[in-house]
Amino acid sequence: MPTLLVLMIVGALGFAWWSAARDAAERAGDLGREACRAAGVQWLDQTVHASGVRLRRGDDGRLGLERTFRFEYSEDGQDRHIGRLVLRGRRLVAFVGPVRSNIATFH
Repeated sequence: MPTLLVLMIVGALGFAWWSAARDAAERAGDLGREACRAAGVQWLDQTVHASGVRLRRGDDGRLGLERTFRFEYSEDGQDRHIGRLVLRGRRLVAFVGPVRSNIATFH
């Protein structure tokens, strides 16, 4: 019986890890897609790729996971550039990628 309980706990922890990773990937995809749309560039492959995860302290001092994702975009359909974003929980903490090309249109 204790073995079954341990397996259930491990299964629940595995599901929680997987669910949090999927949520972060969906959030990263939304942020990458929106950044490309705002900059007027093409978001390539319609996806983000997880490239790292590590423990980091948040602003409140608690330990949490920081996930790094990369995505690719093109300015003219011929080139490929790599964008990168970092999420701590659901919060964006770092972004490297396309920027708005025409600031004058945003008053």
